[in-house]
Amino acid sequence: MLVDGLRNGRGQVLACLTANPAAFPDCRKDRDSRRLAVTLKGSGPMALDFGPLPPGRYAISLVHDENANGKLDTMLMMPREGFGFSRDAPVRMGPPSFASAAFMVEGAPVRQTIRVRYMLGGGKR
Repeated sequence: MLVDGLRNGRGQVLACLTANPAAFPDCRKDRDSRRLAVTLKGSGPMALDFGPLPPGRYAISLVHDENANGKLDTMLMMPREGFGFSRDAPVRMGPPSFASAAFMVEGAPVRQTIRVRYMLGGGKR
């Protein structure tokens, strides 16, 4: 998975992958989810790898946790930090559905590019 559009190199990227529609985008509800926490070393594109996956339908959500506190910070229910979803699923009045972010794994490696979006605080700094 390639993460693109980080506005700075501070903090970490928190990513989760789930096959459970009821656990998307918050993988804490899925004990079988795969989660990554990667400390940033720059603001350029970065690669993340969830390892081999059994065939199935999956979705990924991620957060640019700029202050490394382990969560997405919000202000008046709006994300203050960056976020993104597999298949570049659109964000409307809340996070996208599992179906709009889902992709199939059928044996061959699958590549996803996730564009990080920021709702508050402008673009790259």
